[in-house]
Amino acid sequence: MSTNRFLWMQVGRVLLVGAAFCTLLALTEESVQAHGADLSEPSPSHSIPSSSSSLSSPEAAQLQAASWALTIPYGAAKMVYAIGGGIVGGFAWAVTGGNMAVAKSVWVPSMTGDYIVQPQHLTREKHLYFVGVSSESRQP
Repeated sequence: MSTNRFLWMQVGRVLLVGAAFCTLLALTEESVQAHGADLSEPSPSHSIPSSSSSLSSPEAAQLQAASWALTIPYGAAKMVYAIGGGIVGGFAWAVTGGNMAVAKSVWVPSMTGDYIVQPQHLTREKHLYFVGVSSESRQP
């Protein structure tokens, strides 16, 4: 009976490594597609809206502290969702014989989106995406 247990442990390790590899591959490919050939252009997600300069210093500090505090549970939940999506997408890829369209239909919503709560999310200047969308359908 210990041989069967050892075999299942090895199968589990192989599946886990395969899911991690597929996750890394999907993230790398999505990052390259999102940034395109010109990597010197700043990302719109890192731009600071002009209306945030109208906040007083204590208000800005409070928003920053709140965003940090909210990022901890939100980021943890998003990471669990992304890792689960990576594993499920890897299984979907394997079961469908390497069909990347099926795998990406799981990977894109689970792995993209926002991982950090920013002050602009709290002031509703930016939308907070827990479930990601493809770069073509995301509105600025």
